[in-house]
Amino acid sequence: MATLEDTLTAKRTPLYHLQQANQPDATGWQHLGGYAIKAEQDEAQDAPACGLTDLSALARVGLRGKKAATILSENHYQLPAAPNQALRQEDGSLVAKLSASEYLLLGSFADDGERISRDELAWQAAERAHRLPDAYLLPRQDTHAWLALTGRHASDVMAKLCGVDLSPKAFAPGHVAQTSVARANAIIINASQADLSCLYLLVDSASACYFWPILLDAMQEFEGKVLSIMALRRYRQE
Repeated sequence: MATLEDTLTAKRTPLYHLQQANQPDATGWQHLGGYAIKAEQDEAQDAPACGLTDLSALARVGLRGKKAATILSENHYQLPAAPNQALRQEDGSLVAKLSASEYLLLGSFADDGERISRDELAWQAAERAHRLPDAYLLPRQDTHAWLALTGRHASDVMAKLCGVDLSPKAFAPGHVAQTSVARANAIIINASQADLSCLYLLVDSASACYFWPILLDAMQEFEGKVLSIMALRRYRQE
């Protein structure tokens, strides 16, 4: 099986050109979209008060239709009880219910998204063979970039950009908001766990390079920094 080091490279994300063109300079800072953020040699320290990670290389897929819930249940996914809720699976993957008949599946750090990738391939084959009745796949890997905003100031950052109250008391773990962020559509999922506060942002792939500098700008007040996916996984396991 491929590992994170083998597969989760910047060239597989919509932010590839930003991440390639803006390497750390001699001072140890990297300048993404004109904003200086401390580079990754500091990742051995404690998790920052606010961090931004591009998770777009991890697997994700959507499934919609009358039989979507049945298909997911048959494949041993636990489903949220109502729309705009998300449920973490035993393997660490996440299932979000976006409407009565639409689901979004996000891959796990534990297996590098392997389960979601494997199931998507099986569903694609079934779809081609017309054996996926009353349901169809949504290629979220292609259509949506996936960003993670972490740390205790994650909701403070989002308060600058979104009219929805995303504070921990109002937006608990497992809550989903389909709303406007910085005047663009986004899906926000509270994916926090006991060890780390975390908001997932799913945004149109074509808008990823618009969102990245906006988030970095909003993070500066809280001394935010860009984190690699490897660093974020380590923080979540500590």
